Amino acid sequence: MKVDVARLYAIAWRVAGKVPGPLLRGAARLAADVTWLRHGEGVRRLEKNLGRVRPELDHRALRRLSRAGMRSYMRYFTEAFALVAVPREQVDHRVRAVHRERVQPYLDEGRPILLALAHVGNWDLAGAWATRHLAPVTTVAERLEPEELFQEFVAFRESIGLSIIPLSGGGDVFRDLVRAARAPAAGVVPLLADRDLTARGVEVDLFGHRARVAAGPAALAISTGAPLFPTLVRYERLRGARRRAAGTPWGVTIEFSPRVEVPADVPRSEQVRAVTQAWVDEVAAGIHRHPEDWHMLQRVFVDDLDPARYAATVQASGASS
Repeated sequence: MKVDVARLYAIAWRVAGKVPGPLLRGAARLAADVTWLRHGEGVRRLEKNLGRVRPELDHRALRRLSRAGMRSYMRYFTEAFALVAVPREQVDHRVRAVHRERVQPYLDEGRPILLALAHVGNWDLAGAWATRHLAPVTTVAERLEPEELFQEFVAFRESIGLSIIPLSGGGDVFRDLVRAARAPAAGVVPLLADRDLTARGVEVDLFGHRARVAAGPAALAISTGAPLFPTLVRYERLRGARRRAAGTPWGVTIEFSPRVEVPADVPRSEQVRAVTQAWVDEVAAGIHRHPEDWHMLQRVFVDDLDPARYAATVQASGASS
């Protein structure tokens, strides 16, 4: 029997906000542990990725880390399903910005900023907070299949205040992003970029291995002059008064790294690669500190990709650049 994934997600978004928090968190933990125990393809891929983040771990320690990773991953989904029903005051108590002083002066001047993010923590919660406390948020959404599922995700993110540009199937996404990054009304343009979804990515060093990530953050920074900040969104345990005010034991921190400067002393053709490696290094350091929150259940390292398909991707990328 074929499962209607889009319908299940739609039901989850309608129902999750009405479920008591402890019950919802318990269901997320149970789902994570069952999935982890089944040790399917996604969990095995997560463990392989985490093994590159923390190569010093033995098998037992890596398994414990992957269980924590699955719990973080399922926590993200249940929080996303319930987020539309969370009062703004609780959202405010769930999010803590670190080194906000690095980005605030640009926003005060009405200048849009670019954020390079990885799939770490709960970026939707961070976006819901940022669009009210920093500036309006414009970002890109991967076009999922079926179309109904993609529309559910777009509707959800728009409901928490984000402006969404489809990654594919619409107009020229890079042109739309350039327009957004040059418009003061855009404010904040965060891009999840630790996977290349366009076949036009950049090969970088990630934890001592070659990986292919999105070129978008660097290309936008170079094309528009907008400042680019590597940013890590990770989970943190809440305690005491903040936990009671947040209505949950879990919140997130948004940690802004220093601005990545575009090197003037290298050819323009190499600037994208240099800027990309610079933000990757910053984000990778954060992932190394909090590997359990890196929700990477897909292939990202070159050694894990099909050699023939990867060679064709590289060739196509070179032909289009």
